[in-house]
Amino acid sequence: MAIRKIVTVGDPVLRKKSRPVVNFDEKLACLLDDMRETMDKAEGAGLAAVQVGILRRAIVINVGDGYMELINPEIIETSGEQEDSEGCLSLPGKWGLVKRPNYVKLRAQNRKGQWRLYEGTGLKARCFCHEIDHLEGILYTDKQEKTLTAEEVRRRRQGKDD
Repeated sequence: MAIRKIVTVGDPVLRKKSRPVVNFDEKLACLLDDMRETMDKAEGAGLAAVQVGILRRAIVINVGDGYMELINPEIIETSGEQEDSEGCLSLPGKWGLVKRPNYVKLRAQNRKGQWRLYEGTGLKARCFCHEIDHLEGILYTDKQEKTLTAEEVRRRRQGKDD
């Protein structure tokens, strides 16, 4: 496993649409392992392959309940709404206020190519949407209602919304 360089805003690759994964091989397994290690080192909750410069539809997520590897993910159901602060490893030190569904159901393949269903609410649902947006070349800043200061983010996390 290796730490990969995270692509930051301004790099045109972040605005490109990722291609489906068709080969479920050792190369994909290596990419997923590297993405996990890279995400952990950067203290992120999710990472899309495009964020390490690979235009493939692959995501890793860990919101505190274990790793999820989502290959060729497709959202099939959403409900509710949540509005919260959102950041991104490709936009270090930046935060925005973004509305997302509160519940998301998706289907995706695992590293062996098997299709599975995944569900999430709250942070997990937000992370699903955020990372799938990356696969479409969309950044959270395209959807944010406003940019947040570090102080506003801190206060929101402490439950003292403005």
